[in-house]
Amino acid sequence: MRRRLGALVVTLAVLAACAASQATGEDPTGGTTGPGGGGGSGGAGPATSSATGQGGEADLDAGNNEDATIDPDAACATAVEAATVEKLPVDIIWVIDNSASMASAIDEVQAGLNDFATLIESKGLDYHVIVLGLRGVGAVTLNGSQRYAVCIPPPLSADNACGNGAKFFQSSVDIRSVQPLEQFLGTLGQTAGYQPGDEKGGDPWAPFLRTTATKTIVVVTDDNARLSATDFESYVGGPNPYNSLTLPPGILDPSWNGLFDDYLFDGIYGWGSDNDPSVKCTFPDQTQPASAGVNYTTLVNKTGGVRAKICDGHAAWTAFFDAVAAAVLETAKPACEVAIPVPSMGTIDYGKVNVLLTGGGQSETLFHVADAAACAPDGWYYDDPITPTKVILCPASCDAAQVLFQANDDAKVDVMFGCETVVK
Repeated sequence: MRRRLGALVVTLAVLAACAASQATGEDPTGGTTGPGGGGGSGGAGPATSSATGQGGEADLDAGNNEDATIDPDAACATAVEAATVEKLPVDIIWVIDNSASMASAIDEVQAGLNDFATLIESKGLDYHVIVLGLRGVGAVTLNGSQRYAVCIPPPLSADNACGNGAKFFQSSVDIRSVQPLEQFLGTLGQTAGYQPGDEKGGDPWAPFLRTTATKTIVVVTDDNARLSATDFESYVGGPNPYNSLTLPPGILDPSWNGLFDDYLFDGIYGWGSDNDPSVKCTFPDQTQPASAGVNYTTLVNKTGGVRAKICDGHAAWTAFFDAVAAAVLETAKPACEVAIPVPSMGTIDYGKVNVLLTGGGQSETLFHVADAAACAPDGWYYDDPITPTKVILCPASCDAAQVLFQANDDAKVDVMFGCETVVK
C-alpha cells in the first residue's frame, strides 16, 4: 500500500568558520573543538569531531560509533541557509475506449478532467495530463464504424478544438474496446501500425513524458484488454500476438530506462466483485458491460492502484477522480536531493558536512558513503565527490525521512556544514 508523503522541508545549517579558526581548531564561539580526522573531500577517511549543543566536548569516532549524533545547534555554526526539496513531478496518462457504448463515460471524463487537474495542481504538484483517445466531439463514423470521440475543454486544453496545452497533450488514437494496452504500447513506441495516419495509431506522446516524473495510467473502458498484464509490462517486443502490427517492449523492459518504474495503474471498468475478478457489474437497467476487465484488475492490484465500477455511472465519477488524485499524490514522493547553497558567510569545506534527521524530539545522524553504489540504510552521498553541488539521501534514508515527516510536524533534515564528516 502506498502512503501519502508530506513536503520535505530541508534546513541547511552552514557552518563556515574562518580559515584561521579551521587551521587552529579554535571554535569561533570561544570553545575548543577536537582534532580533525582525515576527512578529505567528502570526508572519505575516518574522522573525529567534538561538538555538542551545550558547547562541551564529545569525541565522535565516525568509523566506529554508529550512534554518533551532531547537534544542529552546535557551537561551530556561523550561518544557516534554508532550502526545500520539492516533490517529484507526475505524468498521468488517461487511456479512453472510443467504442460507441462508452458515450456516457466519455462525457464524464470531459466534464471532470479539468477539476481533476485543478485538484492535482492545488497540491503543489508539477503535472502533465496525457489523453490517448480519438480527438473530436461526440458520435462520429470512422472507417465504417460508430465511435465516440473525446474533447477535453479549456483550461486544461488550449482551446475549444481540444488543442494541446502547456500541461495537456492528446494523442488522437481510436482506442478499440479490447486493444487499449496494445495501442498504449504501440503509440508510445511508434512502432509499425501505430503511427500517425495508421488506423490504430496516433501522434507521438512519449516526448511529453518526463524522466523524473512518476507515472500513473488510468484506463476507462467497458471491456477487457486482450493483451495480458504480463505482456503489457514485460513483452520482449516484436509482432503483436493478435494482428500483423508491431509492438515495442513492455513498459518495464530495461530499454525504457526505468521510465515506468513504480508506475500506478487505475481504472474505471466492468468489474463487479472484490473477490472474483471474473464477475461483471450490472447497470441500473440490468444490462452488463462486455467484460469484467480481468487483466485490468491484475494491474490495479499489482501496482496498488484504485478503481471504480463503470456500471455506477455518474455517481462513481467524483469519487473516482478524487481517488485517482489521492493515489497520484502518494506517488509524488520528495526528491531527496538538496542543492548545496552558497553560505552567507565563509566558505564550505566539503570534508566537514553532516546530515541529520530530526523530529519528535529525536535526532539521527546519517553517514556519508562514497556514492550511490555504496549506499547504506542510513547513508548519504554527494552527486560529485570532487566538485559537489548536491547532497543526496540514499533510498532507505529517503524512506526514513518520509516516514519521519508523516509522523512529526516539526520534522526536518539538517544538512550541516563545518563539523568533521561522520562516515561509516
